[in-house]
Amino acid sequence: MESERLTLTVGETAKLLGIGRQLAYDRVKTGEIPVIKVGRRLLVPRRALERLLDEPKPINTTSK
Repeated sequence: MESERLTLTVGETAKLLGIGRQLAYDRVKTGEIPVIKVGRRLLVPRRALERLLDEPKPINTTSK
């Protein structure tokens, strides 16, 4: 029986989102991608990532 992990690494999260690892770390730093710190590791809770994807924020499109 295979169980799904509750957390992902930032690198795994980047692959799932189709973005680069550095961009994922930048988004972690700004708080756009939620993480928990376990020792020196940054882990992305799978449920928090799913919630983030379920409720996308609108793109700021201001006309000049």
